Amino acid sequence: MRILFLVPYPTGKAPSQRFRFEQYFGFLRASGIEYHVASFISDATWAILYKPGHQVQKAMGILAGFLRRFLLLFSVPKYDYIFIHREASPIGPPVFEWLIAKVLGKKIIYDFDDAIWIPNTSEANKIVAGVKWHHKVGSICRWAYKVSCGNAYLRDYARQFNPNAVINPTTIDTEHLHNQVRDQQVPGKLVIGWTGTHSTLKYIEQVVPVLARLEQEFDFEFRVISNQPPNLPLRSLVYQPWRKETEIADLLTFHVGLMPLEDDLWAKGKCAFKALQYMALGEPALVSPVGMNTEVVEEGVNGNICTTPAEWEAALRRLLQNPELRTRMGTAARATIVARYSVVANRPNFLGLFN
Repeated sequence: MRILFLVPYPTGKAPSQRFRFEQYFGFLRASGIEYHVASFISDATWAILYKPGHQVQKAMGILAGFLRRFLLLFSVPKYDYIFIHREASPIGPPVFEWLIAKVLGKKIIYDFDDAIWIPNTSEANKIVAGVKWHHKVGSICRWAYKVSCGNAYLRDYARQFNPNAVINPTTIDTEHLHNQVRDQQVPGKLVIGWTGTHSTLKYIEQVVPVLARLEQEFDFEFRVISNQPPNLPLRSLVYQPWRKETEIADLLTFHVGLMPLEDDLWAKGKCAFKALQYMALGEPALVSPVGMNTEVVEEGVNGNICTTPAEWEAALRRLLQNPELRTRMGTAARATIVARYSVVANRPNFLGLFN
């Protein structure tokens, strides 16, 4: 069997690629399956993609991506499956997907982990938002052999177009990457943590008043790991730039992890990835009841589901005061990930996409 992975970004760079399919490549090799990864964005373009300026270089990088996609069409026939993550090209109509499915007659496995059919314009992508062609998602679902969706909300959307839509959750490698557990009993300043990209920093704002009240009583650090620093009126705030090389060590500094969300259509497509990371490292997750969060977090067992400011404050207060509670919930959190959201647990489900 041969599989071609058509992906937006270079290997090892984007979280959605790393945690949805790249960590299964070893299993593919072990099963005697050949694969090739073809990214739209080159390493050079990735290095400047989210930096201000460089407009000419970015435009040239996009054009080069389209050229690579066109040339790749000549080698598509030799593959048994074409695994497309999110889209074959980041802008414009689904021309490549149509050619692959309808002209070349290949089996597409279409994978996504966000509500990408909904426009989600931000300062970083507003220039290309008008040509993103969000409504192409339904067409690609219709042409696909199977649709691999991160949660039930995404699967239900895809099933409007294709009955062969299945849940393939974002998973954690608990054996080789998230393979350590936070010791909640070690003395020292407590750390409430959040990790994510610039596009999700806005979700922190709802818990800022809660943290401001708590920092009047408790000596803790609110650590934010991201690719951009937040601007928050908190004296407890510590910014930690995200680095792949120290990702796990940095996350292990957390005692508790936060995942606040807004209850909108875009957030319903979220696959609880932040919570999965915290929990895999033995850290209780405090989450909003949005998207997949309520499937992953069991109230009072491996974390807390917080709707109101009072609930956020009460949950944080309990965990700040009680290391035994943090240990008990952290142990349950780790067990949840190993049993239901680990690479090993999901291996049959992932490989089943290609049956």
